[in-house]
Amino acid sequence: MSDLKSELTGNLDEAEWDWLIPHAQRDAIIVVSSHLELVDVGVAIASNNTAQVGFWIDEALIAKPSNDQLGNWNSDRTKRLNTLIVQPYVLIQEKTAP
Repeated sequence: MSDLKSELTGNLDEAEWDWLIPHAQRDAIIVVSSHLELVDVGVAIASNNTAQVGFWIDEALIAKPSNDQLGNWNSDRTKRLNTLIVQPYVLIQEKTAP
């Protein structure tokens, strides 16, 4: 599991919303709460940890983007988000202020 975590950690990136729109159009975006580590969510999804992923969904800690979020991001296409690709999904997380 640590190899997977290391690999995903190396794949962390940030992207402008404009670059992510094609993924949103194919319904592949998953928004991850700032209360979770993006890599931990990626590991759970990649390893089919359905219990953990289900818990996060039930607690609204991971979800598809809301219409409000999409509207906000579409009005500021240069907004930068933390990203992690876990095929077939793109996990995104709002950047937190330093």
